[in-house]
Amino acid sequence: MKGDNPEYHNNDTASTPTAQDQELPSETQEQRCRYVERLLVYRSHDAVAKRRPLKMKAGSCYIPQKTKLIGDDAHFVCEHEQVVGVADGVGGWAKLGVDAGEYARELTSHAEKAVRASPEGCVDPHQVLATAHARTNALGSSTACIVALKDQYIHTVNIGDSGFLVVRNNEVFYHSPTQQLRFNRPYQLQKSGGETLNDAEIKSIGVEPGDIIVVGTDGVFDNLFDREVIRVIKSGLALSVSAERMANLIADEALRNSIRRTKETPFSIACRKAGKRRKGGKKDDITVVVMCILEADD
Repeated sequence: MKGDNPEYHNNDTASTPTAQDQELPSETQEQRCRYVERLLVYRSHDAVAKRRPLKMKAGSCYIPQKTKLIGDDAHFVCEHEQVVGVADGVGGWAKLGVDAGEYARELTSHAEKAVRASPEGCVDPHQVLATAHARTNALGSSTACIVALKDQYIHTVNIGDSGFLVVRNNEVFYHSPTQQLRFNRPYQLQKSGGETLNDAEIKSIGVEPGDIIVVGTDGVFDNLFDREVIRVIKSGLALSVSAERMANLIADEALRNSIRRTKETPFSIACRKAGKRRKGGKKDDITVVVMCILEADD
């Protein structure tokens, strides 16, 4: 399982090593480094624990391709449980006569049910996705990303080229890595074959009031650079728009880029790196979920 320990972010710093410290044997220095790391984690965890509880306000937007009736993406928002998720059915199944979106829709439906069935405040995104995967029987395959807010952290599971951004103070604080075997072949879940939940990226990240998390399918991140997402968010914040309106603004910008034939996009850059000549954006289904992190009411 590809997991990371929770990240703790605060202003605590370790004292600068003295000359005497630097003369210690290497083994002793390594032991001290490990001690300092543990000390910082404990201090940071204590500082986070003293903060006021957080909550999220979420909104979503889905724009299927014009050539598709309902598209291949799917998503859910469980605001009471503070959990959202997106999935993107792999389009290659359409060549076999399979509705490429059916697997994604069934997967997110089971995921939403698993979230709502979880004890309050105890949603584990990885377990939710594992349950949904086990219960999904449709033909096809899908990428997936689930994000849950608990206390002062978001807990996430991601497989494939869907993903999320954490935006703090008008800067990208974290961008989930893309998982793919090769160009345009993302990690994906399916009934049999494909990747497994052991291949999923699991992450816990400390968040603060004012943070904005953008969860999306590759129709978003193939067509928008991080700086473009930031620009849209800044414009939305200046107008005090809702999370749903913010999601619409981001999706609209991704759509515009997807049909521009000469626009430099993340997808066009990826094409060149793969030895393919292509300019412009990528026409695709576009799903955006925006989570606005706020202090919880007393």
